[in-house]
Formats: sequence, structure tokens, C-alpha cells
Amino acid sequence: MTATAAVARTACAPPLRVTWVQPEDLIGHELRQAAEDGRDAAGIARRWRAAGGGPAPGRAGASPGPADPALRPLAGTLLDELALLPCPSEADEPTALAAIRAGWEAPATGGGPRPQPQPQQQSRDGVPAARLEAAWLGRAAGCLLGKPVEKLPLSGVRALARSTGNWPLAAYFTERGLDPAVAARHPWNRRSRATSLAENIDGMPEDDDLNYPLLGLLLLERHGHGFTTADVARLWLDELPAGRTFTAERLAYRNLLDGIEPPHTARHRNPFREWIGAQIRADIFGWTHPGDPAAAAAEAWRDATLSHTANGVYGAMFTAAALAGAAAPGADVHGALRAGLAVVPARSRLARAVRCGIAAAHDEPTGTPAGFATVVDRLHTAYGHHHWVHAVPNAALLAAALTHADGDFTGSICRAVSGGWDTDSNGATAGSLAGLLAGSPEALPARWTTPLRNRLATSVGGLDGIGFDALAARTAALSAPCPPPHRPEAPAP
Repeated sequence: MTATAAVARTACAPPLRVTWVQPEDLIGHELRQAAEDGRDAAGIARRWRAAGGGPAPGRAGASPGPADPALRPLAGTLLDELALLPCPSEADEPTALAAIRAGWEAPATGGGPRPQPQPQQQSRDGVPAARLEAAWLGRAAGCLLGKPVEKLPLSGVRALARSTGNWPLAAYFTERGLDPAVAARHPWNRRSRATSLAENIDGMPEDDDLNYPLLGLLLLERHGHGFTTADVARLWLDELPAGRTFTAERLAYRNLLDGIEPPHTARHRNPFREWIGAQIRADIFGWTHPGDPAAAAAEAWRDATLSHTANGVYGAMFTAAALAGAAAPGADVHGALRAGLAVVPARSRLARAVRCGIAAAHDEPTGTPAGFATVVDRLHTAYGHHHWVHAVPNAALLAAALTHADGDFTGSICRAVSGGWDTDSNGATAGSLAGLLAGSPEALPARWTTPLRNRLATSVGGLDGIGFDALAARTAALSAPCPPPHRPEAPAP
């Protein structure tokens, strides 16, 4: 190609649309977050609309076409002004760990003590490698189940499954027998179609829902359980390609490159700071703190605050603590969820969503996969105004799916994915917890694990192609020392 031809081709090429970072796309998301926080942003919203600014992209990471260049500096200015608005929800939704812990000691609403995240029965040897392998496999299988329908609305998830005779959802999605009209209305996730349908799965393809647990493994191997948030940041810069980050993580990464230090990386022009990203990074802290949900939650907090605040952080703490509860000997799913709730501020939106999900699952009378659709409809009515990646609605759905399935592995991942929203992330976390409770790879149905071929693809340095058995062995070596049993203080003489 001649230089002239190359210049001409460049001139005709569409502009590069980098997702999740453009100020003119971020401003709509920040206005939405302000409304959820109770911040009065009406004047800022009017200025944005008067200048020709549009709403946030509905489901994608960037608007379909470039905005007026004059909007970009205005968007940056308005984002900074939005950050200065008083936030009424902060009193009930602190981000500082000391304030969160203070809530563990506070009386419950209506008086009386609140359940606290106390150490439970433990094994001195940590979690057996077989249980951890089941947790890794469960995370992968649940993620893989949700990948082809990620970003689709609930109606699309249901239509694709029904068209192929896979409803209620019970197996990986497939194109075999799919009505072309349904396929045209609800196209598969473009990136996942080639690797995540039943007919083309050949090992676990790369996904951020697995990349972050791998980074968590490297974090603990390099820095131990005393790691800092700065250690997390350095690890990302060393081992995580920027193009493999999304939403809050991408903005935190950008902020690091701009010289902004944690925890400010989580707040600076980051409207995704209460989305689900930190939750998908939390498993390793729960797996390695069997029976100690408070310690698991504290480590999840240190990781999460690089990129998230408030409910975004609580999603990570809830997941880590629930997994720590599930890792204790003799645990069940309901006790694990209680352990997760005990570390989250009780009046926070995320805690209310988890309680709503659990209650909706208990209220459904049949306990069947088909009956769970009514639970999902109830949650979408309550939380459908949120973005599909926000932590709050996804926490409600995750808690409902795990409760309704009563810990059953297939039931847990299928219910989580069938509920829409962030399908692969919810499937992954449900699979991790249900796999841990199942106890061994052999306890997981082969139709979920055989296609994984004990092989995980990743761009995280040095780990591409690693087996789940190897990951389990390395995770088992990282179990934290068991805390002393909790004993009430003796009364003063």
C-alpha cells in the first residue's frame, strides 16, 4: 500500500470509539448515579441538555457516533461539578472501612443487636484443593453459560432459550434449532458467539470474570494477605492489559496513568464506581478465609476501593464474606448469604436489594425453575431502572437465585443467568459459591465441566492455558491463618 493510499484509507476510516471513557458518554451515567444517590443535579442536567448533550448509552460502552467536539470539555467540567454536590446517601452508605465496621456494632433498625460477621467453624488446613477446584470450575461454567447473552435484555435471554427448547434454562445456550427470526431480533453477544455456545466451546475462553480472580491469585502470591490497594494498582499495571478492563476498572486504570493515586482513582470522573466490577474480583479473598467472613470482606475492601465506592464496594465485601461462609465446614447456602449480609451496612441499597432477593425467592411457592421466572419479574419491576451492570439489581438477583436453588449447582447458575442483567458475572459468582458447596469437581454435572477441558484462556501474564486443578492447588496454598474462636469478653469485676 502506498503512503497516499494509506492516508486516504485513514481519512475514510470511522473514528476510534474507545468505550467507557469518553466524557460525553460518562456524563449521562453520572447524572443517573446522582439521581440514585439523592444528589440534586437538575441544574447540571439542564445545562447538559441545553448544550445538545444526550443521555447515557443504553447498553453499550459508547454512543453510536461521535458527539459534537465542543461537548467534551463541557462534559468534563460538569463531571467535576457533579462530584462536589452533597450526597445524602453517604450517611447510610460510607466507603471508609472504619465506618463500615462501626455499622457491624450498631443496633439493628428497631433496636436490639445486629448479627455480626464472626468466625465460624473452620478446618486448620484451609479449604481442600478439591473444593477449590470445584469453585474455580463453577465460576468458569457459570460465566460461560452467561457469555452468549451478555448485554441482552431479559426478553432476549428468554426468547433464545425457548426457541431452542432450553427453557427453563438447563444447559449451555445453542444455535441448533434457533428460529432465524428470533436470532435476528436478539443477536448473540458478538464477542462470545464463537466460543461460548454449546457447539463451539473448547476450553474456557478469556473473560474478565476469570481474569480478576487470576489477578487476585497473583496478588496474594506476591504480597500475601497484608497487601495494600497500591499493590493492587501496581499489579494491574504490570499484568493486566488496559484493553481487558471495562467500566469502573477502565476508568481507574486511566486515572492511574494520569498520576491519580488510590483511593481517588475510584472517584475521579468514574460514574461506574457502584457497578458490579469489584464483585467479580472478590472470590479469592473468600476462598482463602474459610469461616472468617470479616477478614475476607476487609481484603475485598482493599481491592475494591481502587475502582469503587459505597455499593460497588459492598458487592465485593458481600461476595467475599458469603464465600468465606460457604468455605466453612458444614456450611449451607443460606448461612453463607447471612454471612455476606453481615458485613454490608444494613441501610444501604445493596443490603436492601439482597434482602429483597432472598424474600422474593422464599415467597415463590413452587421452588421450581419455571417458578423462578416470577421472582425475576418481581426483581425487574423493583430494580429495572438501574443500568444492567449496576451492583444493586445484580445483588438482588444473585441472592434470589442462590436462595431459590437451595445451593444446587445447576439450579444456581441457570437461575442467575436466566434473570438477565449481567448474565456472565452473576453466573460466575453463583457457580463459585455453589461449586464450593458441592465439594469436588466430581460433584458437578459433567455437561458443565467437560467442555472446559481443564484449560483457561487469559491475557493475564504467564497464566494462559492454565488448568483448574493447578489453580486450585495454588489457591489452597494461600489459605490465611485461622482466627481464634470468638469468645465474649468477661464482665468487669
